[in-house]
Amino acid sequence: MKYYESMIRTVPDFPKPGILFKDITPMTGDAKALAEVTEDLYQTFRAYGATHIVGIESRGFIFGSLLAYRLGAGFVPVRKPGKLPAETISASYDLEYGQNTLHIHKDALAEGSRVLIIDDLLATGGTLRAACDLVQALDASVAGIGVVIELSFLRGREKLTGFPFISLIQYSGE
Repeated sequence: MKYYESMIRTVPDFPKPGILFKDITPMTGDAKALAEVTEDLYQTFRAYGATHIVGIESRGFIFGSLLAYRLGAGFVPVRKPGKLPAETISASYDLEYGQNTLHIHKDALAEGSRVLIIDDLLATGGTLRAACDLVQALDASVAGIGVVIELSFLRGREKLTGFPFISLIQYSGE
C-alpha cells in the first residue's frame, strides 16, 4: 500500500444514504502524501507527450495542475455551468441521480493538442467521458486519462474504451 492510499478516508452515507464516499482531503492535506501521488502521476504519464492537462472540477484541479506543472504542460479547467467567463462548448452526461453538464472554453486547446484528462476518481464514467467529448470537439486528441481512485465495481472504465486509462488505486467492492 502506498502511503497516500492510507490517507484516503471513507465517509459512509455521503452525499446520500448508501454511498461510501472516498475523501481525499486527508491525502491532499499531507505534504508527503501529496508529493508521492504527484510523483506517481508524473512517472505514469511523463512519456505520453501531453501538451495540456485537462482537470475536471473541482478535485481534478488539484491533481491536474500539479501534474501540468511537473510535466511542463498547460492546464485547462473543465467546469460546471456558469463558471467560465468566455465562450464555451458543453457536454452533458448522466449521473446515478440525474444529469450534469461540463464546459470548456472554445479556445482552450489548439487543434492537434495532446491532452491528458485528470480527475480524482472514476465512478460510473460519465464525467470523464464528457471531458473526452469536449477535448475531441476542439480537434485535440486524448492522449490518456488518469485518476487517483477507481471504483472498479461501478464499471465506469467501460465508457472510456478506446482511450488509454490508468488509475493509481482501485476499489473492487463497495
